Amino acid sequence: MSGTELSSQTNAVAESGVKLRQPKMYAVTMHNDDVTTMDFVVDVLVRVFRKPPAEASRIMMDIHNNGSGVAGVYTFDLAVTKKIQTERLAHEKGFPLRLTVDELQE
Repeated sequence: MSGTELSSQTNAVAESGVKLRQPKMYAVTMHNDDVTTMDFVVDVLVRVFRKPPAEASRIMMDIHNNGSGVAGVYTFDLAVTKKIQTERLAHEKGFPLRLTVDELQE
């Protein structure tokens, strides 16, 4: 689909009176445990959640110090996909890392 076709469709939707709304967003939270290494958590935050290393280290320290930390905020499908990818990587390394996906309240 070309940009012109997409623009025409977007204008048609706007003119039809159909209200588009933003998708609901979900926080992916990592929970601290006594087994998963800090290095693994930082690595996952960089590789799976695409965080810069400094931000990944800050999130890891939040998880370590507060018991949990938000790894990222995404639409539902992306949040669940990142949760599953991370849990699979953790399982392969023998880590019990637990993640939850929670809808953000408006």
